[in-house]
This record gives sequence, structure tokens and C-alpha cells, in this order.
Amino acid sequence: MGSVTASFVSESPLHPAASAFLTDAFDRGWADPTKSTVDSRKAAILQNEAKEVFASHLGLRMNQVEFLADPAIGFHLGISGLLQPDSTLYYSAVDRSEVYAIVQNTIADQIQVSLDGSLDYPDGTQADVLAWQSANGETGIVTPKPDNFAGKIFVDATASGSLLALPERWGTALWNSQAWQGPAGLGIFAVSDRSLWRNPLPHIDSAISSSNHSLPLAMASAIALEAFHRDYQERQFALSAMSAKIRNFLATEISAVDIAGTLDTTLPHLLSFSCLYVDAQMLTSELDRRGFSVDSGSACSSSNMEPSHVLAAMGLLTHGNIRLTLHPQVAEEDVDQFLHTLKEVVFELRS
Repeated sequence: MGSVTASFVSESPLHPAASAFLTDAFDRGWADPTKSTVDSRKAAILQNEAKEVFASHLGLRMNQVEFLADPAIGFHLGISGLLQPDSTLYYSAVDRSEVYAIVQNTIADQIQVSLDGSLDYPDGTQADVLAWQSANGETGIVTPKPDNFAGKIFVDATASGSLLALPERWGTALWNSQAWQGPAGLGIFAVSDRSLWRNPLPHIDSAISSSNHSLPLAMASAIALEAFHRDYQERQFALSAMSAKIRNFLATEISAVDIAGTLDTTLPHLLSFSCLYVDAQMLTSELDRRGFSVDSGSACSSSNMEPSHVLAAMGLLTHGNIRLTLHPQVAEEDVDQFLHTLKEVVFELRS
């Protein structure tokens, strides 16, 4: 195995600003903020400071911010908590597997997705619930806001992070700390109006989640969010230029390539494309051997032998898929080297 030249996978190391702060966070935020000791009161102040950061960047009130030790449970909290006995759950064909798991146990109706990633939202009723992605994590395509939907909206912002605003009539929302290079093991969950939400988990009090989150991780995530947002604002045009370069290279230098979305319809740091006549596992393995780490939406493991349901729903190639995440720290030279290597590998695999 060679050394890593550049990483384009969705996971990334903790943001340097958060990493430098983490040891101090564990030293200061170890106490239970719900207790009345001196250390606990200090921890409560630190927790509120972290919530203020999240509220500011995510468009929330501070009292709407909740921390989850397991981000995935937020899908159940967010969707099931809005459902009523007479509700229909509307979801798209490109939603995450966590949404599909909830669909199996309720009345649901799937919304089809076009080749460009657009959806035709139903009007719904006030009792209905819509599971809505602000952006698809596999393709990077930004989803139009469901302004016409009459019911309650669960917002999956786990891919878009702080980059896209909530729709005006959101009901519940979920973010993943890793979207802004924060630590794993932390979800940010919010309920717009508690009177319209019922806790679907076994509970004995008004707490939203029974899981214990790590306050130091929440503090480090808040630091990461502020630093990531600043970095992203400074690098947004550069990231868009890199994405444009990659798209142009794929179209002109490598034949028979499906690219998801356009430069105008996707987040600038997310890019998905599929190469015809190429096996995704062989492609990603060879790129990794030559120093480039990438994701794939195609089946690459024995535990999941199905191709990407997102690509299939959009009518895109489901084999030979590559997903790139252009982190704010990526350099243009890394992209140039990657494209040169990609062209070589695809040519070799097609020969």
C-alpha cells in the first residue's frame, strides 16, 4: 500500500481548530451539567455556549438545540415524533436507509426522482409528514424546498450541515457533526414546536433523548463548526472551480461517464460520477493503492451486494461510481494529480 496523496472521502480528520481544543474540552466539560455542583454549573455554562454556536449557524433558537450521542436515532425521533395515526409519510426514492427503515412500519408514499434530482412534492394534508433532504449526501444535489407541502416536514441536513437554510415551515431537523469536520458520535437535533411533536422513544420525562451525549464532543463540534464555516466561505469559489475542472475533465478526457447533477444544482464540495465498463471496487482499490482515497456509491462490500439505490432511482449508472468530497483544505494540485491518475486507472481497467 502506498502513502496517501490526497483524501476525497466524506470522513475527514477532526478540524485542526477543534483538535487543538479537544483536550481542554475534556478537562473542562467532564461534569454532568444537570447537577448542582460547582463543576456541573460550569459544565452547564459551557453547554449553553456550545448551543449558542449551533443556534447561530443552523438558524435555530438556543432552546431548540438538542444533542444526540447517536445521530442515526435522530431520524426516528424526527419522523416518528411527527407522525399521527392518520398520517401518510412521504419520502423520496433517494432518502437514506434510516428513512426506509421507518417507512416499513407506517403508511407511506414514495416520491420519484428525475434524472436531474428534482422531485414533484405532493400537497399533503396537515396530518401528513414529509421526510426531506436539504441535499443528497451521495450526489451532492441540492433539493428544492417543499414550499407547497401542507403537513409537517422533517429535515435531513446530515449532508448539507450549516451550508443550507431550513425551510420556513420545518417541524424537526437533524445534523451530523461530521458534516463540518466535527467529531463523530454527535448529532444535533431540533424540534420547531414541541406541541406538534411526540417523543416516540420510551420515556418518563420531557427529555427528547435518553442517551447521554459527550459535552466535550459538543464543545469541540461547536469549535469545528465555526472554523469550518469560516474556511468554507473563504474557499467556496475555489471549491466550485475545482468541481468545474473535474466535470470538464471527465467530459473531455474520459469517455462514457455519468455525472450526477450540474455545477449549479449541487453543493460545490460534493461530486458523484460513474464510469461505464469499470468495476467500482477495482477502481477504488487501484486509486487507493496509488494514494487517492475516494468513496463509492456502488456495492463494494459483501454485506451489501446491491447497487446504490440513489443512482438507480435517478436513472444513472450504478456501477463504476466514484464520490468525491472536496474538503476546504484540499489543494488544486491534489485535484490535478487525482485526475491524471484517474484517467490512467480507467484506461487500464477498460483495456
